[in-house]
Amino acid sequence: MARETPTTCCYCGVGCGVIVTSDGGRITGVRGDPDHPANFGRLCTKGATLHLTARPDQRLLYPELRTPRGRPGRQLPWNDALDHAAGRFAEIIRAHGPDSVAFYLSGQLLSEDYYVFNKLAKGLIGTNNVDTNSRLCMSSAVAGYKRTLGADAPPCCYADLDCASLILIAGANPAVAHPIVFRRIEDARARNPDLKIVVIDPRRSETAAIADLHLPLRPGTDIALYNAMLHVLLGENRVDRDYIAAHTSGFEDLAAVVGAFTPAAAAEICGLPAADIVTAARWFGTAAAPLSLYCQGLNQSVQGSDNNAALIHLHLATGQIGKPGAGPFSLTGQPNAMGGREVGGLANLLSAHRDLADPADRAEMARFWGVPFVPARPGRPAVELFQALASGEIKAVWIACTNPAHSLPHQGEVRAALNAAEFVVLQEAVGNTETAAYADLLLPATTWGEKDGTVTNSERRISRVRAAIPAPGEARPDWRIAVDFAHRLGVALGHDGAGRLFPYAEPAAIFAEHRESTRGRDLDITGLSYDRLDQAGPQQWPYPAGASAGRQRLYADGVFATADGRARFVPVVHRGSADQTDVSRPISLLTGRLRDHWHGMSRTGLVPRLFNLDDQATIAMHPCDLRHRGLESGDIVRVVNGRGEIFLPAVETAGLKRGRAWLPMHWGSRFLSSPGANALMPAACDPLSAQPELKHAAVQVEKADLPYPLAVVRRCADVEAALALQERARPLLDAFPYAALGLYGRSSPLVVFRAATTWPLPEAGSLAAIDHLFGLDGEAGAIVFADPKRGIAKKAIAENGRLLGVRLAGECLALAWLKEAMAEDELDASLIRYALAPSATPPVGVAPREIVCKCADVSLAQIKAELDAGSTLTAMQDKLKCGTYCGSCLPDIKRLAAREAAGEAQAA
Repeated sequence: MARETPTTCCYCGVGCGVIVTSDGGRITGVRGDPDHPANFGRLCTKGATLHLTARPDQRLLYPELRTPRGRPGRQLPWNDALDHAAGRFAEIIRAHGPDSVAFYLSGQLLSEDYYVFNKLAKGLIGTNNVDTNSRLCMSSAVAGYKRTLGADAPPCCYADLDCASLILIAGANPAVAHPIVFRRIEDARARNPDLKIVVIDPRRSETAAIADLHLPLRPGTDIALYNAMLHVLLGENRVDRDYIAAHTSGFEDLAAVVGAFTPAAAAEICGLPAADIVTAARWFGTAAAPLSLYCQGLNQSVQGSDNNAALIHLHLATGQIGKPGAGPFSLTGQPNAMGGREVGGLANLLSAHRDLADPADRAEMARFWGVPFVPARPGRPAVELFQALASGEIKAVWIACTNPAHSLPHQGEVRAALNAAEFVVLQEAVGNTETAAYADLLLPATTWGEKDGTVTNSERRISRVRAAIPAPGEARPDWRIAVDFAHRLGVALGHDGAGRLFPYAEPAAIFAEHRESTRGRDLDITGLSYDRLDQAGPQQWPYPAGASAGRQRLYADGVFATADGRARFVPVVHRGSADQTDVSRPISLLTGRLRDHWHGMSRTGLVPRLFNLDDQATIAMHPCDLRHRGLESGDIVRVVNGRGEIFLPAVETAGLKRGRAWLPMHWGSRFLSSPGANALMPAACDPLSAQPELKHAAVQVEKADLPYPLAVVRRCADVEAALALQERARPLLDAFPYAALGLYGRSSPLVVFRAATTWPLPEAGSLAAIDHLFGLDGEAGAIVFADPKRGIAKKAIAENGRLLGVRLAGECLALAWLKEAMAEDELDASLIRYALAPSATPPVGVAPREIVCKCADVSLAQIKAELDAGSTLTAMQDKLKCGTYCGSCLPDIKRLAAREAAGEAQAA
């Protein structure tokens, strides 16, 4: 029987509520929760397709021991798997001490999962070596808030978007990374045409397209810009001297520093017109309510903490904080990066925002847990953790719900570290991530739709996560795995108190303990419980005992979370990025996200239609940079620096200045013949936050000497068949310097393979091997074209007048229109011969597909067909679901419907 379960989305930090429809053990649908205050029913493309990711394909269903590492392993009972893990950890700890082991966690774990791992490492084992991939995205935001405001607490809320008179978006692209926040920005602009939007981004992003002022600053020059804006505010007396005197400290020291950052000086550093810097400062200083939104562009930098502080200074200097529509608002990257910080899931933190470096905080936490002490030695943050794994200082690592063999910088070093480790445990929902190849023991964990607990979003709002279906196979909740391991490790180490330390039988008990640890703290949630969250819905913290609601905004009274209650100005100066361009590496490579993909695509990579907008990794470059290198858009290039090299197509774009290039971060070695963008990123980190510089690297781009192109498009009966074929074809990625593998289409999914190499082909990538892998080696229904002199060899397989697959070699001009035609099943029998034609233009009758609703993947042709058939707008939306998710396409759909109605009226 079908049932509905309210829960939350597992992608970005917006924290959208979703309602899951399930039937027995299967998730059948998802829609936005109209009652959730983060999204009010809206969903982006990723959230709208969550039910399509809830599938058994490639799930890790049983514990598996792999000896030797990297080979198919043998299935183990859970007891044996956990005993083996506990034995190996205990052996290493006895021989080398507690700091010889480490845990590496994820911002996609629930708060309850995080809490248990934190207690396991710091309370039971006695090591602070527990860090998380949130270190890669949010630790500089944490440091920025703590240094200036005193606590890791975003003072704003989403409702401020509706009240702001100026929105300054810095180092963020919410149009693709936080789409539901962006919809609210668009709504605010529609209600208030006077709302000004300033976007600070080295490239003209999708968000920058709506800006009244776009500042495409030189990468790594944020501090010079914000200091110059403060210089202007001071010079024009647009600061709030009374607020500064009453509520802050350190302003005079900062004012002395910004005196040198004139608009002219900053213009030279930033590569911006001085007049634009002045305009941005004046708009900020005169705005009734300026709101700043920022994300990885500020955080992922060797001066990320200073970047954050420099922007926060503008709000403190003008007194624009704690008011409706005003304040510095850090947009969280992952769904529970905030919750992980709340429970101490970083190497420098303890529960409830306690500081590991503070002896009083350590002693308080030790008493609370009932352990003799919490170790004083700092734990290893993410990048340093894997460096210690490479050096042998750390011998064993337990990785949960994350993929460091894709996401960390300088992938060559990271993979060498994993190879060097004595013992690697991977606790995961899927068994084919890049990191899985390095695991000795794989433990199957539950994932979205199967978990129960809580998460906290960007605006400090705690939401319930609920399981809609039972776990498949023998998968277990992450907290349960950690608890069971803790019991066994305690016995193996001779600790008789592990059962007392980890008595939890359900996640509610873990939440209750965490809740008590917050009593009297800045994030006091002693007024919350699962029952309260179930009855009243998601709530913001603080929510102390006796409260009837959480607090929307912080610091409205001007009292900050510092010892003296005053916010602090921090003198910060421009230093530049870690990787400076030079003659040998003249291109500034920027990285970022795409709208329809998430992290390393272990989830979104299961949905063919999420590849329809961006189906391959490409490096975007300025037209002049292409011409300077003798390149045309689509040519394969070699992108290289001292850390690594990758091959991929270069494409022309108008959104970049000369000398800058842009590469999405999602593609790794499961989809590409290289580890992707992070092979090139430096391992340099911010000295305060330990966050690595993942947004920028200096590289050289040159034409690759790979003159022989290959491509395969293969239709599959269903998604299961497509995923199975894709998995079988992955070895081809290792056979070519450039190769890419992905999906495309919708109900009739396609697997698309691309490669470029030299002639003759390697044996592993021969045409015969490729045809065999993709089921194109039969002669029945085959159309063949060969030109041996030019090395061109093409083959198409059809069945009952329907094109099933095409292999192109030596010339692949038709690939772009061919995959679209196959996805739409537009190529009728009389046109199949055109599949082998050397033309980038489709034959007459095959039209490019124009998508109107990207969330539901509905084309203009589908909408027109429904309207022509007499469907009303409501009926069409019920059938096609267009405009029922994020809503950004509704104006276009309504215009189409109105045009159709006007045409009918005129005809009558």
